[in-house]
Amino acid sequence: MPGILLDTLTGKPGERVPMWLMRQAGRYLPEYRALRAEKGGFLELAYDSEAAAEITLQPIRRFGFDGAILFSDILVIPHAMGQDLWFEAGEGPRLAPPLVDGAWAALEAMPQRLDPVYGTVRRCRDLLGPETTMLGFAGSPWTVATYMVAGQGSKDHHQTRELAYRDPAAFASLIEAIERATVDYLIGQIDAGVEAVQLFDSWAGSLAPDQYERWVIGPNARLAAAIHAVRPGVPVIGFPKGSGEKLAAYARETGVDAVGIDETLDPHWVAANLPAELPVQGNLDPLLLLAGGNALVERTEMILRAFAGRPHVFNLGHGIGQHTPIAHVEQLVATVRAWRG
Repeated sequence: MPGILLDTLTGKPGERVPMWLMRQAGRYLPEYRALRAEKGGFLELAYDSEAAAEITLQPIRRFGFDGAILFSDILVIPHAMGQDLWFEAGEGPRLAPPLVDGAWAALEAMPQRLDPVYGTVRRCRDLLGPETTMLGFAGSPWTVATYMVAGQGSKDHHQTRELAYRDPAAFASLIEAIERATVDYLIGQIDAGVEAVQLFDSWAGSLAPDQYERWVIGPNARLAAAIHAVRPGVPVIGFPKGSGEKLAAYARETGVDAVGIDETLDPHWVAANLPAELPVQGNLDPLLLLAGGNALVERTEMILRAFAGRPHVFNLGHGIGQHTPIAHVEQLVATVRAWRG
């Protein structure tokens, strides 16, 4: 039997609100820090199936979340497309060569780089009970492109936005290449045992409305349609962070099965403006989880009330911070588990 999280993502009511947290497998956990110190850098962990599976399962053992999210990174796709990828200590990811002209075709694709990820999924699925949904993910094309073009993260994604304006045909070619690689990657995850997938469009909020329509809604709609066509019944969660009022169009036009809500949106606005039957996920501020206390409980209960009566997966508005106290996560889990609104 599927777990309550998978049921909720397919619109079936449950006796309680399921939950998982973005970045639940990571640096706030002492067991993760110990394993990383033993094994080495982030990328080495992500490509070590045994270690990555252990990290994926750590928060399930500790907190009993309803979903296990694959431990990996959105930048494995450009790595598989042929860019070099490494992480600078204290600086974040680096990709070479930067594709400031959008010329991706000279890259030599290396899809075998993704094989360890599929191994991680298989190992996790073997070790998880049926009550825990195995979640896979990929970065959405716009967000992945911002790293591929600049060769690193950036505050305003100006190089990528400028390329999209200056040479939309070249940029569209890059977006389409990312789409093709991402569809294959997500199908590979599903075939290895993933039961639902999330599309992270972390930088969707940096685009003007017409550009958002072209580079966020369009690509995510094509990805969702491709997954539904070849693996029907597998839910696709879309998470276009920073979309604001454009989220309503995203929900209507992309065909995703559930929508992740970031912390900047009022849950009551979301409940009023998204289709009533559409499952939603979110949207506690990760900084409130860091702070803890009565405010954490009050906001958690407000979110639960706002989304009562519709399919709702409790989550954060983005990833959990590395300095978040374990006790605050325990407090959050207890609050959500006790809710019977």
